[in-house]
Amino acid sequence: MPEQHKDTTNWNKHEETIEKFIQVIAKNMNLYGITPSIGRLYGVLYFSDEPMTLDDMRDALFMSKTSMSTGVRTLADMKMVESAYRKGVRKDLYQSEEDWYKSFTSLFGIKWKQQTETNIEEAEETMEKLEALYKVTEDEALKERIQQDLDKLNYAKNYYEWLMSFIKVVESGEIFKYLPRK
Repeated sequence: MPEQHKDTTNWNKHEETIEKFIQVIAKNMNLYGITPSIGRLYGVLYFSDEPMTLDDMRDALFMSKTSMSTGVRTLADMKMVESAYRKGVRKDLYQSEEDWYKSFTSLFGIKWKQQTETNIEEAEETMEKLEALYKVTEDEALKERIQQDLDKLNYAKNYYEWLMSFIKVVESGEIFKYLPRK
């Protein structure tokens, strides 16, 4: 908070209000597998008027510089933070990606694509093993059960393939044709 402000009480209220919202951001980012501390880091960067150094972040969040570096790297990998430049500043500067729609599509794609690809592979491997077992068993009850399980796995695989198509629609930005930005 700048020292020259006359209305200290309301500046403090403003700061508290923003801090509460940063806590909400941190909580919500947990949905995407981001820790609350990294979520708070994003919130601080988002509400910062200027790009911040790791030292600035450390001072704002009372966390170690190593934690800030790890957090920035995590957010950068998710395309939620980017490097910035300011003439005369030698330290690395970072700012948040302010386009939340872009951040969401990127983050959604990264997180969901990876997990969905894994799920498809697991379903295929399981189906192969069950099909091999089906061929060698003579137990009709087991064959029937395997067929039921194969049907369920095929349904799951179809769902995951559909989900991959949906992920591509989100990642490409095509989703905004159907759900325009506000």
